[in-house]
Amino acid sequence: MLTKVIRRVLAASLVGSMLTAGVAQAQEPNAVTIKNFMFSPMALTVKAGETVTWKNLDGEPHTVVNDAGLFRSAALDQNDTYQFKFDKPGVYKVFCGIHPNMKETITVQ
Repeated sequence: MLTKVIRRVLAASLVGSMLTAGVAQAQEPNAVTIKNFMFSPMALTVKAGETVTWKNLDGEPHTVVNDAGLFRSAALDQNDTYQFKFDKPGVYKVFCGIHPNMKETITVQ
């Protein structure tokens, strides 16, 4: 009987975790993580008018820079975020100003 109770508690906990994970993902549809000296995803497509949020998960600072000079973040320390609203369709090349080998492309439709 105790085993059945434990199984029910574990099952309920697992279902709750899965629901919470689903909600967290739904709140961050245009999220880019910076980790291991990479942007992830390295290519992202969004609609005009949407905002992209970058979050630095590395222990080293990084910046988010558009190669055409449209935007440039300050240095982001670990867990810092930067947001930019893309109003116009186009292809935007992004890199880290501190580590220029870190690159990504944002396509706005």
